[in-house]
Amino acid sequence: MKKIKPLGNRIVVQRQEITASKGGILLPESAQEKPKQGKVVAVGPGKVDEKGHKHTVEVKVGDRVLFSSYGGTEYKVNEEDFLILSEEDVLAVLN
Repeated sequence: MKKIKPLGNRIVVQRQEITASKGGILLPESAQEKPKQGKVVAVGPGKVDEKGHKHTVEVKVGDRVLFSSYGGTEYKVNEEDFLILSEEDVLAVLN
């Protein structure tokens, strides 16, 4: 992957691959719902508020996260799908 450095409170997530349905049936890509979870691969330095205070991002590289369906900007590098999300689009960190 190219080096990418997200700005502010943004993070870069690599979507988790889905290869089969819960029953084990392989679905064509057009019929699959895009996964709403992935692995954090890069984190921005944090957001600065109106008073100049810096708020660091709560997630870290390597975390598995659950994010909102319509959040973020998608991009593809070498056939791999990534998503740039604002920290507000992250719903939970999965253990």
